[in-house]
Parts: sequence; structure tokens; C-alpha cells
Amino acid sequence: MEKLFAARLYAAEVRPYLAGALFALHLVEDRTVPTMAVDAHWRCYVSPSFVARTPLEELAGVWVHEVSHLLRDHHARSERHAREHGEGGPGNRQRQNIAADFEINDDIYGDGLPMPTGAVRPGMLGLPDGLLMEEYLNRFSMAGRTPRLAWLDCGSGADGHARPWELGPDGAHGLTRQQRDAVRFRVAEAITGRPGDAPEGWRRWADEAFHPPQPWRQLLGAAVRAAVGAPGAGGDHTYRRPSRRSAAVPGAVLPGLRRTPPRVCVVIDTSGSVSDAELGSALLEVAAIVRAVGGRRDLVSVISCDAAAGIAVPLCRAESLELIGGGGTDLRSGFARALRARPRPDVIVALTDGQTPWPSEPSGCRTVVGLFPRPARRADESDPHYTPEAPPPWTRVVLIG
Repeated sequence: MEKLFAARLYAAEVRPYLAGALFALHLVEDRTVPTMAVDAHWRCYVSPSFVARTPLEELAGVWVHEVSHLLRDHHARSERHAREHGEGGPGNRQRQNIAADFEINDDIYGDGLPMPTGAVRPGMLGLPDGLLMEEYLNRFSMAGRTPRLAWLDCGSGADGHARPWELGPDGAHGLTRQQRDAVRFRVAEAITGRPGDAPEGWRRWADEAFHPPQPWRQLLGAAVRAAVGAPGAGGDHTYRRPSRRSAAVPGAVLPGLRRTPPRVCVVIDTSGSVSDAELGSALLEVAAIVRAVGGRRDLVSVISCDAAAGIAVPLCRAESLELIGGGGTDLRSGFARALRARPRPDVIVALTDGQTPWPSEPSGCRTVVGLFPRPARRADESDPHYTPEAPPPWTRVVLIG
């Protein structure tokens, strides 16, 4: 125990942003554990013989490795991946454990923390560094590799499969869900407070730990459906169905309202600041918008817009939609072009990075803005303190990505 505690203290000195997590682990001695392993309840199971034969600095690296599994929630992510891909059962345990190790080991060592003997790296299988566990799982199999890696076992905290030596959810000294979240929050705060001290993988984790990505496709689709289905969108008067209010006006026939399919104009930002990948996402969203209006391609038109707006192209007339641009950004011309169209659109959807001036007056129809992610501030050649304007309050904004 004395050697283990000294190794933990050394790990906390060279990786101070992980100190809160390292000292939250509860140690359990167990001679059946191959090396060191963790469960989802923040217990660390340790083999005395492994501790005796491992140099103290390498033991500190194992401390950091095991606590990294828990901070990155590998047990829950492994279970989720297994459910989604039908890969349940103990036969897949080792592959999940190795993929989780690949995510961790590519950037946690160095700078005073030596890599433990036998640690697996993505390069061993010809895989690149910097990927997530789920991406590694989709890129390799265990064919022919099981015997030489059979010793590798980081416990259920790495892959979600319970081990015989683990105490389980009702065992002593386990952390509650609230306590585990509190530990992750403290570590994330330590990383974001001094971001230069942590490698890229940890900075990415800290950014997303308590700000998970929004289900933006569902949000954008819901915003468009709400806009096209709102009262007044796609509505017109007709005498084929008299108004129910006619009874209040004897001798007069009042027209009723007829629901007509709404028209949608999509303004896509094609300026140089929007990447090809984001333009590809925009095209996918156009297809989703078509589905939102019942598959009527003739009711959806698309305008490419950088500093000037292109022609509104109805989807039914375009075998392949070509997005033209690459200059500056001024979506005001795109909105003006959309509103000049006849018949006038009921809904305008703007897909942009937000680095644009916005119309000063409401468009007069329901407007949805899909924003590609950008830093809060962006330097401008003529004004280093330039801050992009936020979308107008009369729009519905959905963050994309």
C-alpha cells in the first residue's frame, strides 16, 4: 500500500488536473486481478505481485490509465456501443477493453509519466492516434491477437462487463452517481482552468463532459416542422368550405381557411468561411426539409449566398444541386432574394456560420437559422475586436454540430 500511495502522489504531481479523481478511487487488494482494474463504482482492484514488480513511475502511469477509463465513462459507452451494434457477450470484452486503451494511451504518457510495460497503442495495429473508443472498435478485429493480449484486463470500468472479483453495485466504498459526476466536474474545471497543462484529448473531454452535443438534426427538423405547421403558414381563404362564423352574420357567406402545403426557401451560406463538410451537412438538411413538407420537392427552393445571392433553384428542376460561392458573407441579399420570389415563401431556413450581417427588419415569414459552430469571437483584419452579430430575436436558432 505504501508503494501504491507513493505512486498515486507522484501521478497527482505530474498530472495535477487529475488529482481529484486519483484520490477518489478506493483501493481493494485482490490476488486474482492480473494487474490493476477498476469498476464503474470507482473501486480500484490491485494485485500485490503486480505492484511489487512494477517500478514506481510506471505504477503512477497505471494509476492515470485506470482513472482515465472512469472519467471518460468507458463502461457506459461500451454498453451503448454493444447494444447498438449487437455485440453483446463476454467474447467482445477484450476488444472493447483494447479500444478504450487506444483512446487513452495515445496522449496521456510523457512529460514525467513513463508508459507502463506492455501498454497498447493504436500504432500496434496500424491505426492512427486521436480517435475515440467507438471509432477504434469499427476499425479492427481480434482475429489472431487474443492469445498475446489475454493478460490485458482493466475491469468493468473499461468495458462494462462485470468480473468475478468485483464487489458490484451493492458493495462497500462505491461512489454514487452524484459523487461520480462531482469528481468529473472537478477534473473538468481543473483542465479548463489551465488548458495549457493538459493534452488535446483531455481538453476535448473537458469541453464536452458537461456540455454534451445537442441532437441538432432532431432539433432542426422539429424547428422546421413547427414553422411549416404554425397557424398562418400555408393558409388561404376558400369559399368551398364556409367559415363556421357565418352563422353570426345572417345573409353573408364568409370564406373558411384552407390548409395549403407551405413553401420553404433554404438560404445556404457558401462563403469562404464555410467548409466543404459543412456544405455537405447543409445538403443533407435540405433533404430533411423536403421530408418535413411531405416530400413536395416543388415547394422547396435553395439559394446559394456569399456576398451576393444566387438564383432560387427549385429542387424539382435540379438533377444535382450545386452550391456556388466562396467570397465574403452577407445573408441580407439571400433573405431579400427569397422574399422577392413569387409565390412568396412561408418559411425561410438559413444555414450559416453566423459571420454575417442580418436583416434589420423581420422577414415577415417564419425563419429558422441553423448555425455551424464557430468561436465566440473571430478576428477581423480591419477590426481585431470584431464580434459577429447574433441572429435576430425573431428567428428560431438551432446550433448545428
